Amino acid sequence: MGRVFDRPLTRQLIGLAVLLIVWQLAANAGWLNPLYMPSPLRIWAALMQLFGTGTIWPHLAATFAAALGGLAIGVIVGVILGAAAAILPVIAELLEPVMILLNAVPRVVLAPLFVIWLGIGLASKVALSFMLVAVLIFFTVYTGIRQVDRKLVERVITLGGGRGTLLREVYMPSVTAWVLGNLKVAVGFAFTGAVVGEFVAATKGLGYLLSFAQSTYNAALMLALVLVIMAFVLVIFACSEWLEKRLTRWRG
Repeated sequence: MGRVFDRPLTRQLIGLAVLLIVWQLAANAGWLNPLYMPSPLRIWAALMQLFGTGTIWPHLAATFAAALGGLAIGVIVGVILGAAAAILPVIAELLEPVMILLNAVPRVVLAPLFVIWLGIGLASKVALSFMLVAVLIFFTVYTGIRQVDRKLVERVITLGGGRGTLLREVYMPSVTAWVLGNLKVAVGFAFTGAVVGEFVAATKGLGYLLSFAQSTYNAALMLALVLVIMAFVLVIFACSEWLEKRLTRWRG
């Protein structure tokens, strides 16, 4: 029994169970205003209603399409631009100041602008997710390539290797670990972009449901939706961690 309690996951689950029990008891005692802090049972009821009636599925599909679309495009563009800027100084002079400015400005404030440009459909949500992810991946690749051992680069050049060989045989294997290590952060950014874009203007999506819950002061529904977002992001985190371990076995 002692070995079971020595596991971090067991202690975390016990701590969560204690928190939920205390929360529910406080709600039953009337210490919490249900308008602002509903009980766990009310949140669970709202969650069951979402899945029981099936109303959640079109909204989940919309958010996933926007987040995964922005994630995929952002990773591809970020890798290409980051590699180009690290290898070609001329491109770095053009891109680095732009990326620094984008990184300094909270990108979520661009959501209303993307809605004006691209409408309230899927495109504006994908664009915001893409912007959040691309800047992160750009700096990951750009910094990773610039920190590659210069002696190794000089040896490859001495043996007749060009920029293509350097990129393929030296830079990309080294940067792969950097990109995969930041993939979980990129997933969070992608979902942030999708949900914020839907919150600003949309006809469906988890952000749209959050906006509806806020407008109706339905705290139980809002917390249920937060749990849904957290659960699905954790699943994608686990998938990206599995992918990272599979693709970086060579480092062991």
